[in-house]
Amino acid sequence: MNNLLKAVVVAMFVICVAASAYAIHEIIPSETFVPLPGADAEKLNEYLVLYNPYKGWSLWPGKKKLYRGTEPHGVLLTTFVNDIALRSIKKKTGMKYGSIIVKENYTPDKKFIALTVMYKIQGYNPEAGDWFWVRYARDGTVQAAGKVKSCIDCHSKRKDNDYIFSGPVK
Repeated sequence: MNNLLKAVVVAMFVICVAASAYAIHEIIPSETFVPLPGADAEKLNEYLVLYNPYKGWSLWPGKKKLYRGTEPHGVLLTTFVNDIALRSIKKKTGMKYGSIIVKENYTPDKKFIALTVMYKIQGYNPEAGDWFWVRYARDGTVQAAGKVKSCIDCHSKRKDNDYIFSGPVK
């Protein structure tokens, strides 16, 4: 009888722990699901650095770290893409909404100078492919964000490739 009582107590404990864990999971989203931020440069930076660190993302397919770039981005670049962008690149159907491209910009002596980001948000800016553009300084402060004219003017040259220079997406 004593063993039966112990077994019942252990079983009840396990059930209570499992129920609590399930309840917490339902209230607090999993770390693997963090909603994408909207068109807000500060929230996007927080997302890229804290919630879904871009340094853990894939590099642009076929590109290595510190490949040759051009101004205004820097002489050397490293380009990261989130999973949505990576799937879009591989399918060659254009970038899907939620695609984020993060480009580390470096000087010739490999000094990090800025972070530039393209983030595709449905309905944000149809005239420029719905891209939200951001340039962050080394310390993370926003230097430019939103419908940045200089970004749009330059990237419009590749409108046929969803405004992207890094490689074919269509």
